[in-house]
Amino acid sequence: MAGRCPGHAAGAEPHRKGTTLRNEARCPTDDEPATARSRRQPAFFPAADAIGSELDLGLTGSHVVHALTPGFCDAASVYLLERWLLEENAHASAEPPQIEARRLALRIGTDAPEDWEGLLPVGEVIVFPRGTPYTRAIASLEAQLLDTVDAHTSARLSTSGGGDARMDVLLRTASFLVVPLHLRGTAVGFIACTRGPDEAPFLPADAEAVESLAARACVALDNARRYERERRTALAIRRSLLPATEQVLEGCRIAHGYLPAGHDNVIGGDWFDVLPRSGGRVSLIVGDAMGHGPESAVAMIQLRTAVRTLAGLDISPAELMRRLDALACDTPGASFATCMYAEWDARRRICTFVGAGHPPPLIRDPGGRTRPVTLNSPGLPLGLGMGTYEPTVLHVPDPVLLLLFSDGLVESRHTDIDQGIARLAGLLDTAGVDPDGVTGPDTLQSLCRRLLHGTSATNDGADDRTLLLTELVPATSPPSPQEPESSPDRLPQPR
Repeated sequence: MAGRCPGHAAGAEPHRKGTTLRNEARCPTDDEPATARSRRQPAFFPAADAIGSELDLGLTGSHVVHALTPGFCDAASVYLLERWLLEENAHASAEPPQIEARRLALRIGTDAPEDWEGLLPVGEVIVFPRGTPYTRAIASLEAQLLDTVDAHTSARLSTSGGGDARMDVLLRTASFLVVPLHLRGTAVGFIACTRGPDEAPFLPADAEAVESLAARACVALDNARRYERERRTALAIRRSLLPATEQVLEGCRIAHGYLPAGHDNVIGGDWFDVLPRSGGRVSLIVGDAMGHGPESAVAMIQLRTAVRTLAGLDISPAELMRRLDALACDTPGASFATCMYAEWDARRRICTFVGAGHPPPLIRDPGGRTRPVTLNSPGLPLGLGMGTYEPTVLHVPDPVLLLLFSDGLVESRHTDIDQGIARLAGLLDTAGVDPDGVTGPDTLQSLCRRLLHGTSATNDGADDRTLLLTELVPATSPPSPQEPESSPDRLPQPR
């Protein structure tokens, strides 16, 4: 047994509670040069100040290992439990048979992570069986201090090293420290530190210092995990709501663009959809639920779902809007939502518009002139329960570009909405199409990007920007005599 430091009472516990020592601590004065003693002092401040500065798991883990290496130890790694990353509710038992942990970050000396990616890849999930210091640290929530790397890790690393000499050097350690990461009594991972044979071994004071760092890192990691979870949720909602980036339907080619308000938002209250209909018709809609955040997103989802359901009933555009207005009355957050609905019938060469307090669409004719569609009635916003919606029917004998958009594209604190619409129309005029006159999906999508970013100079970023750009291509021949005619009430005749 190693000798105790002077001043230890006989039979006294040689280390503080909360740290498990597989080997007793050496006395600081036992045959140690001054340089070795100074190396023991925690040297990860102020490098640790970066921890928590980014809401990103990978960056936070990188900040932790950079705070520890090479000033405090020769190698450091951070592992997070898979069940915690996957947000499973199961808690580790007192004696878990094994744990599965993902390597979040690694640093060996001053080497870049890429230098070790082939041997110890970040993101790798490793199973640690019972009896390893990692499992003991997770089960007991106590730091584990050893003279060498445990046999299981040594065998695993030797096998994965494939004869690489660097792995043999890494395994020649004189001291090994595993500190659990835990929040509110629940383990979430661990930090592993090693020192080589030329360095002073870890002492309980070192374990205590790393535990303090781990407590700070845990809060930052939990914040990053929550942020990433919310971002994944928002992105999943957004992906499920957005139509395909490029669509080619009967009589039209479609592209769209969307920019959320601000820098951190992923999804807001803007919504749009493209719905193939019977008889070769296509429904296009752009809407805007007031506000931002989850409440607006939920209202937007409900309105979009309602439009899809109502469109399946094959009712007239005006009736669809009336029913949507009634549904919005009972939908929290949907009051005063606006939308523009267009139904394109390429075979009959007509496009029917119904608005609910939304900016009018823009049409660019074959001559390259863009103008707003003059609506018979702008309509009242949804959710008031008193809207009477009148359709506007346009005869479209030649291919045109149709642009539906949200007010965030044309309105800001510094720009009147009419001025914004005129500016957007001018952009659509000058943006043009392919020099050869071809307006395929790729060209439409690039035009969407130009329109989105062309309005950024007058947009203060306070509102989402959404646009739906469609090339309407009328059928080359009129409907066949056998095709049933639509009643005037369902589809008004062109004016």
